[in-house]
Amino acid sequence: MYKIGILGATGAVGQEMMKILDERKFPISELRLIASERSAGKKYSFRGEEVTVVAASESAFEGLDVVLGAAENDIAEQFAPAIVKAGAVFVDNSSAFRLDPNVPLVIPEINPEDVAKHNGIIANPNCTTIISLVALAALNKESPVETIIASSYQAVSGAGAGGPIELMAEVDAVREGKSYEPKVFQYQIAYNVIPQIGGEKEAGYTSEEMKMQYEGRKILHLPDLKVSCTCVRVPVVRSHSVSIVLRTKEKISVERAKELIASAPGCRLVDDLANKQYPMPLDTSDQDIVFVGRIREDLTDEKGLNIWCCGDQVRKGAATNTVQIAELVLGLKK
Repeated sequence: MYKIGILGATGAVGQEMMKILDERKFPISELRLIASERSAGKKYSFRGEEVTVVAASESAFEGLDVVLGAAENDIAEQFAPAIVKAGAVFVDNSSAFRLDPNVPLVIPEINPEDVAKHNGIIANPNCTTIISLVALAALNKESPVETIIASSYQAVSGAGAGGPIELMAEVDAVREGKSYEPKVFQYQIAYNVIPQIGGEKEAGYTSEEMKMQYEGRKILHLPDLKVSCTCVRVPVVRSHSVSIVLRTKEKISVERAKELIASAPGCRLVDDLANKQYPMPLDTSDQDIVFVGRIREDLTDEKGLNIWCCGDQVRKGAATNTVQIAELVLGLKK
């Protein structure tokens, strides 16, 4: 039995972590919920017992085995030293440590061996990166991926609990002919798509768009991987979708690609265009498998393949992947 903490426990991802710890029957002797001063004192039920939220402080992590991070970058950076000093392993969902060369960046289905390299901190990748790389990892094992062109269609819940609330409020306002001032997104998201997620990073790409290249290189151990990505916010409540064109070193046939993906961990092949079967957000929400389909040759590159994938970005893209890493750390899963 282990003592587990959740930093940022009252947010959407923190709450999902609680749910997944219970679902996966994680052996816990103590669950410590840690959040801001204003959230301290809130009570949540976990396995039939009431757990009270404590305020984040340097002493809040004493005695814990693993701390799951579900807070923003600044909070993660502030408390990481105290977590490591307390002897706990910090599995962090923020982007604060993802590109730190001394911090492993892990997707358990792809590079579980990297967990052993930690010095007290392990980073959880970006949600779109996780969903995309789980979908193509089996192809990369067959022949290294050289380039990726990706377009993501990202659900409003990826912006936090306020995203779905804003979408629904705007839908109601439009139906009633009323105005609604966006607060979560820079523009109205109802009946619209917004081709910007994150701030400007480099060469006209946003910070969200560059994550797949930099994180993908580290996770796949492909330092020369080139990725061109466009990230779009769409009026979908939950589950991100990604269209991927990838080029491998050696040609992989469509038939072989389907075989590989069908047997890949964390994947489900859903690919029957004639019978209108393909991955969709509604089918992939509230579960942990990445659905992959629409597999076809790229008509511009003989070594290219097109794939379409969908996955729940709150679960596999954040909370579940973090819990899976914790299981690896503690030797609960191989």
